[in-house]
Amino acid sequence: MSPTQRPAVAVLDIGLGDVDSVVDALTAAGAEATVTHDRDLIANADGLVVIGDGEFAAVIEQLRAVHGDEFIERRLAGGRPVLAIGVGMQILFDGAIVGDVDTEGLAQWPGVVTELDAPTLPHSGWSTVEAAPDSVLFAGIEGELFHFTHSHAATEWTLEAYGAFAAPRVTYATHGERFIAAVENGPLSATQFHPENSGDAGLHLLRNWIASF
Repeated sequence: MSPTQRPAVAVLDIGLGDVDSVVDALTAAGAEATVTHDRDLIANADGLVVIGDGEFAAVIEQLRAVHGDEFIERRLAGGRPVLAIGVGMQILFDGAIVGDVDTEGLAQWPGVVTELDAPTLPHSGWSTVEAAPDSVLFAGIEGELFHFTHSHAATEWTLEAYGAFAAPRVTYATHGERFIAAVENGPLSATQFHPENSGDAGLHLLRNWIASF
């Protein structure tokens, strides 16, 4: 990629997220964003964004319907950047319990997504985060507000460093209880909040992610 060429980012459309706002935010952050299901485009893109809204089980079903689980796995195997947003982050864990429904996730990370123990749900609005030390995503925006819209989250992180891989960077926020707000784990990054709806701070985070390619 030449110094003047915009990084290519594929946005996987599973029909359960506002991809237009994500494309607009990525474009403003300096990327050439394309909504696609094409296997080759996704494999060769500089970055892949996976966004999901709604129920965990529906997001997993739609993701697998377009082979999104395979796309993610193949990119990670090759060390190619992936950013998951919203429920797109939740599905990376072992699974979720939503009401009486227990659904398996992609098991990239150990842990189960459950309903937050909070006085009001959903958690909808602006919150600060406890940025992980040496975070790449939050560099320069550690004290900013980000926009959340969710009732469920993972609250415990148990995956540690292994082999030659650096320890994952885990960022937290609090709504009723402390929960995982973002993760940076090698080529795989994720945010529970929506950077595309988080104003200048969200654009700064996306620029940080794009600059890491």
